[in-house]
Order: sequence, then structure tokens, then C-alpha cells
Amino acid sequence: MNKIIWVNLLHFYQPPAADNEMVVEATEKSYKGIISVLKRNPNVKFTLNLAGCLLEKFDKLGYNDLIADLRLLYGRKQIELTGTAAFHPILPLLPEKEIKKNIEANQAIFKKYFGENFQAKGFFLPELAYSPATSKIIAALGYEWIILDEISAFGKLNKLNYNILYLEKNTGLKIFFRSRKLSKSYVPETIFNLIKQNYSGLALTATDAELYGLRHKNDAGTFEKLLKRPEIQTLTVREFLSSLKEKIEIKPLASSWESTASEIRRGLPFILWHNNKNKIHKLLWQLANLAITTVNQYQTDQNYSWARIHLNRGLSSCTFWWASARDFKLFSSISWNPDEIERGTNELIKSIRSLTGKNTKAAKITGEKLYIKIKRLIWRKHWSQYWKR
Repeated sequence: MNKIIWVNLLHFYQPPAADNEMVVEATEKSYKGIISVLKRNPNVKFTLNLAGCLLEKFDKLGYNDLIADLRLLYGRKQIELTGTAAFHPILPLLPEKEIKKNIEANQAIFKKYFGENFQAKGFFLPELAYSPATSKIIAALGYEWIILDEISAFGKLNKLNYNILYLEKNTGLKIFFRSRKLSKSYVPETIFNLIKQNYSGLALTATDAELYGLRHKNDAGTFEKLLKRPEIQTLTVREFLSSLKEKIEIKPLASSWESTASEIRRGLPFILWHNNKNKIHKLLWQLANLAITTVNQYQTDQNYSWARIHLNRGLSSCTFWWASARDFKLFSSISWNPDEIERGTNELIKSIRSLTGKNTKAAKITGEKLYIKIKRLIWRKHWSQYWKR
């Protein structure tokens, strides 16, 4: 019988400033279903990346049974949990201190729910946004492996030998490369087709967990039916990497899981979140950098904790993603949402407004001017360009 070894990483995340209704919808339609399937199929193993801000949201919304199920699966080694940045920012676009704060915040959250001895071995970069400088920070914090999109290796797709263990030359980090084509499909359906074609080999995937249920209805139970097929063997990422014998050192390229070969060649790996030709992006980053500088300058302020909360929420990747206005065609339309951009903008200005120190007046005035400009641009663009869509 032909065997398919499926190594699957599922990314659980909702924006830290998301409405409760958004989180509940994703939880009811996707997260609870995935966890239930895993509980019913104890031989199945997956790697999960769960953003710390979402784990806290589960608690606040009363999903205690879901958290208990995650602990159960983790305890019986059916799931591997990765480290990540708690509030899902694009790490290569942040100063080193902000990167560390976000990663350490995530670790603290997981210790709260999974015990003081919790220590993830792998690390998930939000949006798989990688840079060599960021990986040095990750390695210094004790992580052993990272996941990247296949385009990160050589700047092109379909150039990898997945039976080789790739090591980042500068840090020694092991790299798990996902197959982009397979990951950007409805994976269970695609793997069923591979079975029909008598395929034998690897299926290496990393997707948003919302793919299962929220974005793709699973009325026929395709996901669970696939897991019960005798042709399928599942491994966690760590187990898979440990099984590889041949090793090669490489220097990955700055990239994300949406980067194109052209963007990498032009030195624009994070253009979806920071595009200098995008006026809203430019102003957002001016406000974001002002907020970062100001909040960190006043760590003894009586409202620092509130300022930090708003800053963390505002720096989420979603603030910038929804201003990119790119048409992805797959599962959704154009990446433009004025309400989501405004939500993040509000959090950034609130981080500055929260501070009480007299010396923050200049930063507040500058921030308010940027805030007004951003709001004006958002809605002018929306009503003039997208209203008829």
C-alpha cells in the first residue's frame, strides 16, 4: 500500500482587537471541530500554532472545555505546540525589543495555561514573515526549529528536496518548509486526490486553522474521513525533522508565505504590510513607530500597562494587511477592509492617549495629526474606489 506522510501545522489566530462575535464564529465553525476530530482519532498527530492572544480570548469567552481539550491532547503528545508572537505582528518590521516582548508575552501566556515547565521547541513566525535578523533573536531565545514557506529557500517555488533537513547557516535552526501549492488548496480534498493517483511520499502543509470549517465547509466530513484512511500517516513537525538524515546549510531569503519571486528579487518581501507606495501604509507605520517609541519611553507611567495593551493590539499584522488592497482570489476577495484598518489605527492612537505624563503632549499632538490623516485616507479611498464592489 502506498503511504502518504502528512505533516500538518495548523495556525490558530484571531486579531487581538477582534469583536467577540468573530472569535466565537471561528471557534464554533473551525477550532472546536478540529480539536474534536483529534480527540476521536488518537493516532493522529498535528503541530498547532496558537497565538497567545487567542488563547486568552478562549478563557475570557468561557471556552474552558476547549482549553482542557488542548491540554489533554498536549499531555498525550498528540499535538505539538509552537512558540510565536502573542499578538501576531510582522516581526521583521519591528525593533528587536518589541520582537522579544511579543515572544516572551506568548511564552508567559502558555505557562499560565500549560504549566510553568512549558517550553516550545518550534517557532511560528506570523505570516511566516522571515528575516535573518529575526531568526537570530528566535535562536537566542532557545527555539530549535522554524517553519518557512518554500519560496524562502531559493526565491522560487518547487526547488526543494523535502527529504533533506535544511539548517539555517547563521543560527543552526532547523527549517520546516511547507509546500505552498498544497497548503493553498483545500488540503484534505487534495490529499484524497493524491491517494486516487497512487501517490506515495510527503505532504507538508501549513494553513490557517479556519480553512477547516469557516472558510471551507466540511459537510461531508472530508477531513475526518481522510484521517481514517490507512494510506495516511501523520507526524508532528518535530518528529518529521528528527527523521531526516541528510543535512544541508542554507541562507533563507527574507520572505513571507505570500511573497512572490518578483517581490523577493525586488527586495520587497513584506510589501503586503509595508509598501512605501501605499500612502495609508506609510502613515500607519509613522504612527506605529511613534507609538512604539513613546510607550517604551514612559514605562513608569501609571497607565503604561494600558498603553502596552493598545500598542500590542495595534501592531497586529491585520492593521496593515487590510490596507494592502491585493486581490488574492482564493477563499476571499480583495484584502481591503476599512473597518479593520480603522480598528488597528484606533488601538495605536489609544496607546499614546493612555499615557498621563506631561511630557507626552508633543507625541500626542503628532499622533492625533497622523490619526486624522489616516482616517481621511481610509474612507476617501473606500468610497471612491470600492463602494461599487
